[in-house]
Amino acid sequence: MAGPFPGMDPYLENPVLWPGVHQGLITGLRNALNRLLPAGYVADMGERIYLIQPDLSIYPDVVVFEQPVSSQPLSTSTGATGAAVADPPMILVDEPAEVREVYIEILPVGDETRVVTVIEVLSQVNKARGSDGNTLYRAKQRELLHSQVNLIEIDLLRRGEHTVAVSREAVLRRRRWDYLVCLHRSGDGDRYWTWPRTVRDRLPCIYVPLEGELPDVIVDLQEVFDHNYDDAAYGRRIDYTRDPVPALDTENTVWADALLRSAGYRP
Repeated sequence: MAGPFPGMDPYLENPVLWPGVHQGLITGLRNALNRLLPAGYVADMGERIYLIQPDLSIYPDVVVFEQPVSSQPLSTSTGATGAAVADPPMILVDEPAEVREVYIEILPVGDETRVVTVIEVLSQVNKARGSDGNTLYRAKQRELLHSQVNLIEIDLLRRGEHTVAVSREAVLRRRRWDYLVCLHRSGDGDRYWTWPRTVRDRLPCIYVPLEGELPDVIVDLQEVFDHNYDDAAYGRRIDYTRDPVPALDTENTVWADALLRSAGYRP
């Protein structure tokens, strides 16, 4: 049984939960695609690895490490005997964190060195303004946009810098949104196919292009999300009596409260 929200569950944007959500969505999309793709194609997971400086607002599991303190006294204060007595310091080693990000590649069977379509589910580190993760993601994005590869970007995070390829202003001219899916077909220049959704909307069924005259594969993103919600038992883990992190705006906070009360998640 899926959760109480009609589309994306804003409680799953919490940085504590998101790494598992991200992995589950990628796995679910891979599996759904392999049920739908024609016999000559396969969906597989790729992995991108890089180092970033720790940022507790992005990944709370990235921590600094405490180094044992030398017993050698330091002249920091004076005790009863007049001798200097050290106040023990905490010495921290601010180590870069290794980030592993997975994404989906659609490959032709028999020539799996050639990528037809890439599907990215954005993470907090991709959307952190000025971060290494954002810089590296943007570089990969530019490379794909100028290649013969189709690119689909799925952004289910309200917080952070606008990062998908289509400009924020271009979408806002049509409608407001909380979540966004963006498709750039190879050779389409500055033309983007977009699916903007608010927290009140069902997630879309999206086109996944292949190559040549082959028809697009259509994937129900909401169905993939719902399976992930159930498989990871998020219904047991989320406390819906609290507000989500990040918080909703005032209007949607009122709406979510009424929704959760009507569904029995709040008294």
